[in-house]
Amino acid sequence: MKNFFNVIFALFLSCVLSTSLNAAKLYHPTTGEKLSADQTFTYWALDEHSSIDPQIVEDVSGSDIIRDLFEGLLNQDADGVLVAGVAESFEANENKDVYTFHLRNNAKWSNGDPVTAHDFVYAWQRAVDPATASPYSWFMEIMSIKNGAEAISGDVPPSALGVKALDDLTFQVELTASLPYFAAMTTHATTFPTHKATIEKHGADWTKPGNMVSNGAYVLTEHVINERLVRERNTKYWNNEDTILEKVVALVIPDENQGLTRYLAGELDKGPVPSGQFKKLKAEYPDQATSFPRLCNYYYTFNLSDSGIEAFQDVRVRHAMSYAIDRNVITEDILQAGQIPAYTFTPGATAGFDVPSVPFSQMTQAERDAKAVELMEAAGYGKDNPLSFTMIYNTSEGHKKIATVMSQMW
Repeated sequence: MKNFFNVIFALFLSCVLSTSLNAAKLYHPTTGEKLSADQTFTYWALDEHSSIDPQIVEDVSGSDIIRDLFEGLLNQDADGVLVAGVAESFEANENKDVYTFHLRNNAKWSNGDPVTAHDFVYAWQRAVDPATASPYSWFMEIMSIKNGAEAISGDVPPSALGVKALDDLTFQVELTASLPYFAAMTTHATTFPTHKATIEKHGADWTKPGNMVSNGAYVLTEHVINERLVRERNTKYWNNEDTILEKVVALVIPDENQGLTRYLAGELDKGPVPSGQFKKLKAEYPDQATSFPRLCNYYYTFNLSDSGIEAFQDVRVRHAMSYAIDRNVITEDILQAGQIPAYTFTPGATAGFDVPSVPFSQMTQAERDAKAVELMEAAGYGKDNPLSFTMIYNTSEGHKKIATVMSQMW
């Protein structure tokens, strides 16, 4: 469950809010503000990330680290607008089912090798290769890449994927459908390039400090599992001149209250707001307690595999359990940090997405509860035949509170 959660809202030190700092520069290049001599940014991480392999990562914290270490074809700025990454430009054919990306000639890996279109071909084929077991291989399928689904299922080899290097600096993708938004999908970590020679040499150990070769603004210099992960600026990065922070440190602190204590003690530049404490902290630290939207939802999933209970195969049961969740109680009474109840799978923060008016979002909770009872009874469950199942959840304090109230609602 923890890989899909976004209930963390950051506390920022006022000096850090100046953003983009550089020890080598006296003043911020955009704002003109005087910069601190120490350009180290240290932040709180709830737990160890799933991976820092672009084709393996499946959680938000790991993806954030990967965006420091690697760079894809395109990036998104603070407003969600597409900007150049490794690709300086791109174009699509009239039908929007063939995209061609033109790579910059000064992009380099941290070992000095040039970043080429072949690196993207390798990474994308690696993502759909069943041997990689990428948790996000499905993302390559919904990108509608030719032979994506077939490669993931093993019906065709990864080499049949609809991607090719026209030359060292030209990467082309063939789709099975017209996707006007395809370019934006290339900002996802799963699509980032990986260094073939390094992976072939080190295998699963390629993501360790000293082994990893990356192409982003930072390189991995230290990683102590369940303790810290450090990245420092990559002097080989094509835009290193505009990189400002010298070092970024993630400290794993599995207790939110301890994380807050260390933030208030000055040990962290960014820390957690334990659930239910936002209003209090906002009153005490109005310039530091900050709530902002993130491109993700908090949700529970049903185990629909053979190991799951039979009841979950019944859509009426799944709908009933969704109806029974009082989202306002979770956002207003437990989280209390400006979160918005979710009635759609697509996050409201998605650029260009207008949240539709979903019928059951207009119902009162009493009406939703009545509908839940009706559906459960139709599925054969009730007081005389109650449904029993096991919930698996992240046991950190904030998630535990949500799980507890969810179990009471059900």
